[in-house]
Amino acid sequence: QGQLVESGGGLVQAGDSLRLSCADSVRTFSRYTMAWFRQAPGKEREFVAAITWNSVRTSLAASVKGRFIISRDNAQNTVYLQMNSLKPEDTAVYYCAADRGSPYSPVPSARQTDFGSWGQGTQVTVSA
Repeated sequence: QGQLVESGGGLVQAGDSLRLSCADSVRTFSRYTMAWFRQAPGKEREFVAAITWNSVRTSLAASVKGRFIISRDNAQNTVYLQMNSLKPEDTAVYYCAADRGSPYSPVPSARQTDFGSWGQGTQVTVSA
């Protein structure tokens, strides 16, 4: 399954920006859709963003459209989440995930059950 390691979380103020990174240990990283999910205290984990293997298509949750950008660098086996104009409601543990069951998929999935590999998560806290 490989190992996904997130980094870049922290404590920021509302309106600030953060960039999360997720490094994948699997050599075939470039074949798979990658995604970010988040889980706020007391809430279920929810979809944030996904990107296809070749970066042609991305998908973003309505709550982050216009503020977050997902990108990837296949040469570095890394996926990124650029988070701008952060709000207190963005506070959550952010998880990176890989959909290794559908290589070269033209459509980025947003279903948690499609993602079989997960990182340990990184905390993002946004103060008002």
